[in-house]
Amino acid sequence: MTDAAADVIDVIDVWSIPTDQPPAVVRRLYGLLDAEERERADRAHDPRQGGRFTVVRGAVRLLVAERLAVAPADLAWQRGPHGRPSPAADGGIDVNWSASGALGLLAVAAGRRVGADVEQLRPPGVGARIARRHFPPADAALVLDAPTPADGADRFTRLWCRREACVKVYGGRLAQGLGLPLAGPSPLRLADAAPLGPGPLRLADVPVPGPFRAAVAADQDRPFAVRHRTWTASI
Repeated sequence: MTDAAADVIDVIDVWSIPTDQPPAVVRRLYGLLDAEERERADRAHDPRQGGRFTVVRGAVRLLVAERLAVAPADLAWQRGPHGRPSPAADGGIDVNWSASGALGLLAVAAGRRVGADVEQLRPPGVGARIARRHFPPADAALVLDAPTPADGADRFTRLWCRREACVKVYGGRLAQGLGLPLAGPSPLRLADAAPLGPGPLRLADVPVPGPFRAAVAADQDRPFAVRHRTWTASI
């Protein structure tokens, strides 16, 4: 490998998606959804939850369809292990998304599998109990030794996002990712992704607004840069 080639890294496109949108935007995006997505939006426990679901799925359709040069309403999904979605059209990309309350997150990667997760900050104390029971020693210590409960909640939520992102790369189960050693500065290289799948794995935190934390992960041993943008609705 030449020095020039060694300096080339992948770019993963990541969008933050504000999910509280005006009714006109929600109606427009609802029109892009397929029958299954509409049914899920309609059976939400309350209209706000249904609207947020609609915004995430509609925005994902707009952004991914633009990348694949297809109509958003024509975009079809295929399901992998444990229901992991990916575009049915072979466009050489992989996508993954997540949502938590008022914020969604979409990641798009070319030529490698990607996982994304966004989480609203957990209440102080909740994360400590989970970390003590399920995290490996270094990860648990990072949470339990935090100087304040708020710092502990922040550290736990960041580590939780990293776990979810790694699990979603492989379409695995969350229980398989609880023991991954993910403490350390971002970006991070995980040499062994067992029991999820073959490593190595690369991951990075994503700076998102408000009381949220986020992370993106990708398979293969190539560094990547995150190109982060905020999706803006247009009527």
